Amino acid sequence: MKKSYYLFNPGRMSRKDNTLKFVPVDENGTEGQPKYIPVEGVSDLFCFGALDANSALYNFLGKQQIAVHFFDYYEHYTGSFLPKEYLLAGKMQIEQTKQYLTKKKRLVIAQKFIEGAAFNILKNLKYYQSRGKELSAYIDTIESFSSNLFQTQEIDELMGIEGNIRQVYYDAFDVILNDFAMNGRSKQPPKNEVNALVSFGNMMCYSLCLGQIYHTQLNPTISYLHEPGYRRFSLALDLAEIFKPILVDRVIFRVLNKKEIQAKDFDINTNSVMLKDAARKTFVRAFEERLNETIKHRSLGRSVSYKHLVKLECYKLTKHILNIEEYKPFKAWW
Repeated sequence: MKKSYYLFNPGRMSRKDNTLKFVPVDENGTEGQPKYIPVEGVSDLFCFGALDANSALYNFLGKQQIAVHFFDYYEHYTGSFLPKEYLLAGKMQIEQTKQYLTKKKRLVIAQKFIEGAAFNILKNLKYYQSRGKELSAYIDTIESFSSNLFQTQEIDELMGIEGNIRQVYYDAFDVILNDFAMNGRSKQPPKNEVNALVSFGNMMCYSLCLGQIYHTQLNPTISYLHEPGYRRFSLALDLAEIFKPILVDRVIFRVLNKKEIQAKDFDINTNSVMLKDAARKTFVRAFEERLNETIKHRSLGRSVSYKHLVKLECYKLTKHILNIEEYKPFKAWW
């Protein structure tokens, strides 16, 4: 079974037969112990730090349908190498564009994304409410905002409701977390430890959604909630809204409340806060464990991983766009 690999300070990458060879190189140019990964078991590579590779290697990765996602020293997502879009189909492109250009149809899909996101946000809050955290005021407020989702007539109006829901939800982090406070959302750069984790986790979720979209006929640049823009895969931003509460936020609550990541695991500067290398590895490990957890799917009648749920969401959206079946956003049922 193929899986994602997370590479910290990957150094030089080369090919040796059907194996990828990584030689880490530190800031002094000293080479570390090589690492070998059989290419048959790789779906994606996530590279944190500089990677030195030539075009022949990328040609090889492209033929093997392996995507590479890049993050810089400051934990910012900087881009992806995606193999040739072998699944894209003309009919799908046309229909996906039509849904975007038709205001009413676009709004319906965008509303569904926020409906799913709000439901999963409330699921988190109700879970922690059941564990003794007093969150009823936050739950009531978000439920009130959510009740207006399908009365919206414009994308901007819908985004305003989504922003209000997120603001209240992030305020609730200060209740859920035992030893840390979020003190409101801050990014580019994050101003405290919780915001640093949220930014890092959201980028991981975005990259995950992009990778799953790539394995369908959907075009990742044509989106419905977020405005399509230059040099970004905005459909991945749309889908990430649904999955951030259950994939990113639940991992943040776990690693902080269980003290797997502590205050000493952050670099705190005057204008920003960053995770240290060890903390990034801890979070990535917890995130990957979450992706590999399985649940019994009610419709399929079998157990599927959280990672596979993202791909299933892409298939559901495809069916909606092709007028096969109405799209219903993923909502956690457990």
